[in-house]
Amino acid sequence: MKITNPSFLLRTCTVLFAALLALSTLAANAQNSIESVNVSPQSGGKIVVRVGLREALATAPAGFTVNNPPRLAFDFANTGNALGRNVQDVSDGDVRRINIVQAGNRTRMVLELTRALNYETQVDGKTVLITLQGATTAATSTTGQRFAEAPASDQKHSLRNVDFRRGNAGEGRVVIDLSDSQVGIDLRRQGRSIIVDFLNSDLPANLAKRYDVTDFGTPVQLVEASKQGGNARVVITPTGNWEHSAYQADNRFIVEVKRVVEDPNRLVRPGFAGEKLSLNFQNVEVRSVLQVLADFTGLNIITSDSVTGNLTLRLKDVPWDQALDIILRSKGLDMRKDGNVVWIAPRDELATREKLALESRSQIADLEPTQTESFQLNYQKAVDVQALLSNAQQRILSKRGSAVVDARTNMVFVQDTPSRLEDVRRLVRTIDVPVRQVMIESRIVEASDTFSRNLGVRLGYNDQSARGFSTGLNGGNPIRAAVGANLNGVGSVVGQGGSLPAVALTDFTNVNLAAPGIGGSSAGVFSVILFNNAQTRFLNLELSALQADGKGKIVSSPRVITSNQNEAIIEQGTEIPYQQASSSGATNVTFKKATLSLKVKPQVTPDDNVIMTLKINKDAISTIPSTPPAIDTKQIATEVLVENGGTVVIGGIYTQEERSSTTKVPVLGDLPYVGFLFKQNAKVDDRRELLVFITPKILKDNLNLRQ
Repeated sequence: MKITNPSFLLRTCTVLFAALLALSTLAANAQNSIESVNVSPQSGGKIVVRVGLREALATAPAGFTVNNPPRLAFDFANTGNALGRNVQDVSDGDVRRINIVQAGNRTRMVLELTRALNYETQVDGKTVLITLQGATTAATSTTGQRFAEAPASDQKHSLRNVDFRRGNAGEGRVVIDLSDSQVGIDLRRQGRSIIVDFLNSDLPANLAKRYDVTDFGTPVQLVEASKQGGNARVVITPTGNWEHSAYQADNRFIVEVKRVVEDPNRLVRPGFAGEKLSLNFQNVEVRSVLQVLADFTGLNIITSDSVTGNLTLRLKDVPWDQALDIILRSKGLDMRKDGNVVWIAPRDELATREKLALESRSQIADLEPTQTESFQLNYQKAVDVQALLSNAQQRILSKRGSAVVDARTNMVFVQDTPSRLEDVRRLVRTIDVPVRQVMIESRIVEASDTFSRNLGVRLGYNDQSARGFSTGLNGGNPIRAAVGANLNGVGSVVGQGGSLPAVALTDFTNVNLAAPGIGGSSAGVFSVILFNNAQTRFLNLELSALQADGKGKIVSSPRVITSNQNEAIIEQGTEIPYQQASSSGATNVTFKKATLSLKVKPQVTPDDNVIMTLKINKDAISTIPSTPPAIDTKQIATEVLVENGGTVVIGGIYTQEERSSTTKVPVLGDLPYVGFLFKQNAKVDDRRELLVFITPKILKDNLNLRQ
């Protein structure tokens, strides 16, 4: 075929080039591939999944779990699927099937499980080892499990957004955007809430709040995001009967909560989460029914020879663990689990065997030879550990055990059986740890704002040709005589409060209501004198005013370091001596404290908060003379909870004094328009405030007091 259209040829070449470029990019991005997947059971109920790769991985793949149905998923970045199949049936123990799906340059491997399991991932060359262990029931796995594992590094992660959406079936979806896909996630159910901890992750301040999502009409009522130490925490609070599932897609983590509608026709009780089955037997042996359950669940069941009898049952869509419980209770049987082996026998037989085993162990312990072991203590006192080991109410040592102390080397020597020595060794490892230290810094701020204002007038009149009178008020003494004048037989009148108003035959009249001074400072004076033509008479007017405005601040900052749950005291001040009479009549010298002191007892919580029992005193010598000396006391005693490095105001005292006074000449001071010439006004407005700030800081390995 001959192509003569050049534009068509050009478009064809362009499309082929783009396809080749896309294939080369995909091949470059997916250089690695999964070449083999093997499942091998181990002792103790462990299962190891070996994933063989073409090239070794730098870090273990990120994984996450789904509780209902139980699933484990792992994402292999820049990896393809070279197995030639997407599904691999296992049916070995708790692993039933493995699904491997490639999407672009990423491959996801999903393990279908019979029940929830904990897992660990490890890179061994070109092989990724996934260890499944700790097979637990659903009730246990939901109370606390590691949802996703992150590679061990000091990288700090963060949450980008917290959102809530309603699904098509009325389920609530909490959508959390992460900074990267390597964030470690710990999901657990606590009470009626779901707690999700994002390990080593930061939470922006605008996301740290409570979201009320009741209006969405889902089982979820509240979603609260907060900071917990070095982790970010999201608490989901649903209501009613609900179940949840969680999954992660790249940088997005989703928790889905949906309402559970119970069918009254089904015999399903809470607490059973096994896979549902149906049984219909007529007069069949109990041992045969147990064999059917063993084949269905894959459990290793051992039935005692004393288990006999027949039963008739019809169960439809019942979890297998509930069906097993019904069968055992109907025949008076019980079971004991040892790893992945279940032993079934009558209750009395199991109780008798366990009692004999306990008595045998007790007798062996009484006859077991004792050993002596020394324990070097680094942080605990040997005497305290000895008292703990030998406590009569709760003994850790056996009846034949003993503990002695060498105070010089701070060592404890324990003599007991090997099993008890192992318990002591585990106890010492737990309690012999360094005590966390806390620096408590307080700031006691005393602020004052004072204001005073005095206004007064001095009015005088002089007539050299006539006789007049003079007055004085509130300490203002009248001028009794002028040049060439004398006091001829005229008496004087004594005023109130030390004032000396007087009437004299003088040629000078004076009204003295000048403003008094403040703090040793004199008032300012404005004087006006009016003369007549002959200069024989003149009028003297003086206006005096004084205003004082002061601001002050006293900051006291006591600081102390102490260990966790140990009281510390720091004190600075004066001890005032005074003489006190004794009962014999003699006198002795006694001291009274006027100090600034801080007494604190901190308690560090597991989430790096600090509970403090505080007592702060700010005492000073009173200006009132007395024996014994009077002390002005300011004291606060309280208990507060503060985050590490946070500051809290634990108390404050605010006082304000307002006072206005007027001194005037009777009658004249009440005259309109001119009454101010015979008055003196004083105004005082003082404000004082006391605030106490407390800042606790948990000290790390290097004690830096300047933090």
